[in-house]
Amino acid sequence: MKHTFDKVRFKEKLESSGSFPMLYLFKFIVPSGKKTEVGLLFPGEKIIIKPSSAGKYVSTTIEKRVENAEQIIALYEKASQIEGIISL
Repeated sequence: MKHTFDKVRFKEKLESSGSFPMLYLFKFIVPSGKKTEVGLLFPGEKIIIKPSSAGKYVSTTIEKRVENAEQIIALYEKASQIEGIISL
């Protein structure tokens, strides 16, 4: 079952959580071989990578300055194209 994403509701939640611009914390879990693809979405940003205990997956954490809710949503939409990614 594919999870449906309610962009309008998410945007409203983002806009009510603080004022823009802001630092936003992106967190993803990806298969180990896909961590480079996450990095390509955040050029020049520091990415904290932690491998899973078995080494099959990595968690990635990126703190990025964003100008608006649309920028956050656009990055999540691009990330969703990475096979096997889980957005947290």
